[in-house]
Amino acid sequence: MRHDFRYISRKDPKLRDSYNNLMRLLQAVRNDLKEYTFQHKIIGSYSRNMVTYDAKSNTGFDFDVNIYPNDEKYSAEEIKRLFKKTLDKNCKAFGFDYAEDSTRVLTIKVKDRKNASVVYSVDFAFVYDYKDKDGLLRQKYIHFNKEQGSYDWRDQPNSYYLLDEKVRWIKGKGLWEIQLKPYYIEKKNNNNDSTVHSRTIFAISVNEICQKYGYMR
Repeated sequence: MRHDFRYISRKDPKLRDSYNNLMRLLQAVRNDLKEYTFQHKIIGSYSRNMVTYDAKSNTGFDFDVNIYPNDEKYSAEEIKRLFKKTLDKNCKAFGFDYAEDSTRVLTIKVKDRKNASVVYSVDFAFVYDYKDKDGLLRQKYIHFNKEQGSYDWRDQPNSYYLLDEKVRWIKGKGLWEIQLKPYYIEKKNNNNDSTVHSRTIFAISVNEICQKYGYMR
């Protein structure tokens, strides 16, 4: 089935109100999480002004948030579980369901139960930045092994760092608006694999545009 994904501007009242609701939830979590403090950063489609929704299936938009814990004395498992516990304590007051724990993120959703749809969702990833022995900025994230029930810190793959470089190249060539954005939305509309997420489709779109127009590292 072909979807009908469309872009929604950050100025749209629906998106703006949802963003503000998320910020209020994060503040409530920050107030109640006594074990450690954290910083946050909105990444992904919202940061690029490329938020989409599916007009045909009423599939809502999503936010991606990086959480940067400030206290190093807690293990990866403790960091994620403590955040989830505090998130679950507060999420109902802001219209979200309880958090779902997956390999890379915690996910919360606002649902329209009457129409059996998701209004919007939020993915929280837990990360920290550091410099390697060569002085290059790197990032680790908390990985959850569902089969073993274990948590650990893992380095982002090399493709993670190349993506931003390729995005800058595409923008520098004037291909962002006229090639990348329509190409990405077309790929989303033709994707019927629910396990392939927007961030993956975006990365594939960036790589294919780069290949088409002669990106050389």
